[in-house]
Amino acid sequence: MHVRALEPRDVRAVLAIQKASPEAAQWTAADYAHIDQTATQAWIAETEASSEAVAFLVVRQAADELEILNLAVHPDYRGRGTASILLKAAIVRARESGAAKIFLEVRESNAAAISFYKRFGFNAAGCRPHYYGNPDENALILALVLASAP
Repeated sequence: MHVRALEPRDVRAVLAIQKASPEAAQWTAADYAHIDQTATQAWIAETEASSEAVAFLVVRQAADELEILNLAVHPDYRGRGTASILLKAAIVRARESGAAKIFLEVRESNAAAISFYKRFGFNAAGCRPHYYGNPDENALILALVLASAP
C-alpha cells in the first residue's frame, strides 16, 4: 500500500469506499472538494500494483489537537492492515505538526473500531450522548496522547 494526499480525482473512489462502509461518516462530494480550503487534510491508501484507492482518512488540526473525522477501508481490503497504515501515517504527521493529542468519535457499538484504536494506544476520554443518528447512538470519544504538556 502507498499513502498519498487526497486529490480531486480521488473523490469518486472515496465516495465508493464510503458507500460500501455504512459505519463511516457519509460525506458528499462537495465536502471533499473543500478539504484543501480548510485545516482539514485527507489521505488515501492505494494499491502499489494498480494505484487503486482502497481506503481514506480525513483529519482536522486545531492548535495542538488533531481530530480524526473519517476513516474507511473498502470491504475487499479489510483485514490486510490498510487502516493501520493510514493511522500510522496520521500519527506521524500529527507529531511532525506539533499535535499533542489525537481525538476521534466512534459509535459505542462499534467494538471492532474501538479495539482497533485501543491497539494504537487510544483510550476513552468521554461520551457524546445521541451523537449519531440512524440509529440514534452515543459516541465514545477516544484520545491518544502524543506529548506531555509543558
